[in-house]
Amino acid sequence: MNNNFEHIITSIEDGIGKITLNRPKVLNAINRKMVSEILFAMESMDNDEDVRVIVLTGNGRAFAAGADIDEMANASAMDLELTNQFTDWDRLAWIKKPVIGAVQGFALGGGFELALCCDILFASHNAEFGFPEINLGVMPGAGGTQRLTKLMGKTKAMEWLFTGERMSANEALHYGVINRIISDELLLAETMKYAKKISKQAPLSLRLIKESVLKAVDYPLYEGMQHERKNFYLLFSSEDQKEGMKAFQERRRPNFKGK
Repeated sequence: MNNNFEHIITSIEDGIGKITLNRPKVLNAINRKMVSEILFAMESMDNDEDVRVIVLTGNGRAFAAGADIDEMANASAMDLELTNQFTDWDRLAWIKKPVIGAVQGFALGGGFELALCCDILFASHNAEFGFPEINLGVMPGAGGTQRLTKLMGKTKAMEWLFTGERMSANEALHYGVINRIISDELLLAETMKYAKKISKQAPLSLRLIKESVLKAVDYPLYEGMQHERKNFYLLFSSEDQKEGMKAFQERRRPNFKGK
């Protein structure tokens, strides 16, 4: 993988691809170049047979404290339309492998939207989430209003989006925005431990389970169940399905190869 990134650090070890946001002096504020680099790294890992799970985290005191306002402050509507910057954000949703986020400190604005792109989200006790865009006379544009509403429902999402107030880790856990809270000093270690556990699972099963769950968010129940069924059938054409069931019969651990 290309490691000549300006705003992120990447590594691959033991089946886990790690992407670390690396603009600590500005609390990992997200600019277009950073999003482009994150997407390039994720897509590369998604296509790398040695990677089973992707972990996303931030360097320093914050996950990401928001978008880089200096980059947008003087933009016109037509500038934004022609730049078409959200195409990269859309492609983040196409990543097939599990993406696990580890959030410490601030995850605000674009940082919160990036966190919401993760499939599993762990946070430290000091984590704070929020969409302060209302205070700048704008609104989330990279999926924030949509993903937050699907997670916590219309009524509560409106409350957070209208006020721009920050959500504590405990509140985020209560409303189903994150999966668990971990002590600050153990956050990354525990996230990597969980990623390691997931990396041992059947890769094709992980891929099609993720796809089916994401369909469940958007599809009516009947259509979602039809999609699930096709994916269930599809896995019976894999070597991993044969290996998994044979291992069960032989009372041994399966050796999944993602084929």
